[in-house]
Amino acid sequence: MADETMTDEQILEGVEHKSFAATSDRTAASLSASGVAAEDVARAAAQAAYDKKGEDVQVLDLTELSDVCDYFVLATGTNNRQVDSIVDEIEEKVAEDPFSIEGREQKTWMLMDYGSVVVHVFTPEARDFYRLEKLWGDAPQLPLNLL
Repeated sequence: MADETMTDEQILEGVEHKSFAATSDRTAASLSASGVAAEDVARAAAQAAYDKKGEDVQVLDLTELSDVCDYFVLATGTNNRQVDSIVDEIEEKVAEDPFSIEGREQKTWMLMDYGSVVVHVFTPEARDFYRLEKLWGDAPQLPLNLL
């Protein structure tokens, strides 16, 4: 019986090759199903967090750095109850429904996944521990005019 082992070249012959690397010319995601731009979702979430007395509210623009999402919204609540209250306010004020909300049990770091926008609401201790601003230090902050 002849050896039927194929070489890598034979296996890959005729296979279409695609690159899955992040591209530097990436722009923000298209409109959502309800027609809301990712930046508008991020700004609405930031304003809602600020309205509930969230501290150090920031929006990091990840459009050039990540293929996972376009914006991180970061906010801090002074305690677990306020973290929960901020998340409720964001859920009410943002024109989109989140795909999921994580961390409802512990309420030290709650994450709201809007697809192109991920909202993180922390207690001060959790925010200091995870330091997402440092982790994503290359990301520019979206200028906010929170009133």
